[in-house]
Amino acid sequence: MSYMSNFIKFRPIKPKTPHLNGKVERTQQTDKNEFWSLLDLSDKSLDLNALAIEWQNFYNKKRPHSSLKGKTPYQKFKQVEKLLPIQPDVTKKFWESNEEVIPRNYQYLKFIKQRKGKLSH
Repeated sequence: MSYMSNFIKFRPIKPKTPHLNGKVERTQQTDKNEFWSLLDLSDKSLDLNALAIEWQNFYNKKRPHSSLKGKTPYQKFKQVEKLLPIQPDVTKKFWESNEEVIPRNYQYLKFIKQRKGKLSH
């Protein structure tokens, strides 16, 4: 399934800009400190898929988050769920907008910027 078929607007950030992606950076830090650091990755008998699913379930449904005032992400979701638009509404608005979503090609943008710089001299 593509992001378009799920009506997700793909808006990538520039590579090597963690300051623009704080939520991902924060969760990766938590994963590193509270999950990966507890595993012996040299143990080939570990089922990393099962452990990752278990960790994800714990993180979302059992681990309190200070940013959510002690709630779990699942508790917070259930609290605001009734405020979220239902899928048919989202789908209708997406198609009505006729928005063309084009993923950025940073190499191309860099090339264009350099070319413009050379042309303006």
